[in-house]
Amino acid sequence: MEHALVRPPSNALRRAVVGNAAGPPPDPVRARMQHAAYVAALRDLGVVVKVLPPAEEEPDACFVEDQAVVYAGIAVITRCGHPARRPEAGAIADALAVVLPLVRMEAPATLDGGDVLPVGRTLFVGRSRRTNAAGIAFLREVMAPRGIAVREVPVPAGTLHLQSVCSALDDDTVLLARGTVPAVALPGVARILEVPAEEAYAANAVAVGEDVLLPAGYPVTARRVAEAGYRVHPLPMDAFRAADGALTCLSLRW
Repeated sequence: MEHALVRPPSNALRRAVVGNAAGPPPDPVRARMQHAAYVAALRDLGVVVKVLPPAEEEPDACFVEDQAVVYAGIAVITRCGHPARRPEAGAIADALAVVLPLVRMEAPATLDGGDVLPVGRTLFVGRSRRTNAAGIAFLREVMAPRGIAVREVPVPAGTLHLQSVCSALDDDTVLLARGTVPAVALPGVARILEVPAEEAYAANAVAVGEDVLLPAGYPVTARRVAEAGYRVHPLPMDAFRAADGALTCLSLRW
């Protein structure tokens, strides 16, 4: 990963589409501080980060990962499963069109980028509330000529996205929360690092070479990732967790 596209949260984050509304609404001020730390961490690791302006009328616009799948030298502009999020795609498409060829997903297909787990030459795609069979078929059709396999993975009930419970640390290694997706659903993955169920949120991480950004406050996961040979960089993420967001959600990376 050499490049990332991000978008800071606006005050509209308070109205984000949250699946579990039991807690307090997300705090935009705290979220902006945590987002700035995230961008700084990526830049410290040598990533070239393009920052788009906040979207004051789009509460979830900081979660840019859902708006595209950037892989194999192409950007697939997705059609988000939640209708309220579809207007976010325009600014993302405009930014990516400067550097990559685009393919746009059309109805009835829906797909959120958070459901796409890239591991080497395979994209594991979660079949979730937000991603339907037509969306997976569309992505498979686009990626097949590029030698990229697309494999459907059932997303556990109550889980927003596939990457809510797993993420790739490299082409051979996946971080996976215990009791969520069975390892047999990820054929070809050479190494799975198990995250304890009580630390499931920490299964979502961003890797830059041998450096891994992890949410702060999950000591068992941090230790296991470090013992596997990675350098761990903990980042506070509570403001985004309150909006059903996580580390990978905050950037498009290529």
